[in-house]
Amino acid sequence: MRIALTGASGLVGRWILRAARAGGHDVATLPGWRLGDVPDLAGCDALVHAAFQHVPGRYRGGEGGDAQGFIRANLDGSLALFRAARDQGVGRVLFLSSRAVHDGHPAGMALPDTLSPLPTSLYGQVKADADAALAAMAGPDFRTASLRPTGVYGPGLPQKWAGLIMDFLHGVTPQPRVATELHGADLARAALLVLADPAMAGSYNASDLVLDRRDLLAQVAGLTGCTTPLPARADADLLRVPLCARLRDLGWQPGGVERLRRDLPRIMSELQS
Repeated sequence: MRIALTGASGLVGRWILRAARAGGHDVATLPGWRLGDVPDLAGCDALVHAAFQHVPGRYRGGEGGDAQGFIRANLDGSLALFRAARDQGVGRVLFLSSRAVHDGHPAGMALPDTLSPLPTSLYGQVKADADAALAAMAGPDFRTASLRPTGVYGPGLPQKWAGLIMDFLHGVTPQPRVATELHGADLARAALLVLADPAMAGSYNASDLVLDRRDLLAQVAGLTGCTTPLPARADADLLRVPLCARLRDLGWQPGGVERLRRDLPRIMSELQS
């Protein structure tokens, strides 16, 4: 399959690029393309849209002081890309959405694949609006879907836990927190499974670990001998946990805590180099 990929150098896109090439796909990374441009997608069987314009290091709140520019780039630019794919005969489009579309649902609620969005941030709203617009374009010869991942971790820069881990190593005990996490390689595998799904349509959640900071930093302490006190355990009962039934029906099996344990030494080495 020839796959056009936006955001190939980003936090998510680099994982998808690596997995797609390893799987024997021909990947077009659209050099020079920017959100708002109309790319040449001739000969592409599929498009994965993983590009997103935001303040560095921030997704929720990623608009900074320019909400209209954020909408123009990320919503209007995405819709122009989706229309270009449809008009140029691309058969399948996968949009990298976000679990943030569900931030307004009650604390502690499980989030099924089919749950309607209820965003509370501009980031979540833009993702939800792009989801809906892409779904409305779908037709017999134009399969569309959205993948809604939770927080993504893994080796390689930028590293989402850099500040947390380095502060801990320098004696700072952080506030308690628990979150859902997903390894980038597992996200990439999910994206390729959705592209290959004969029934590709709608939205697919992607999440793996429920990870407490206390457990993460306990592993860091074990690797480094750090004696900084660990934070208290957070209340996981208040966490909104995505259910991933559609991906699991496709045979998706994320790596769980074993993948975290295997890759954490490499993550630590990168942070300390």
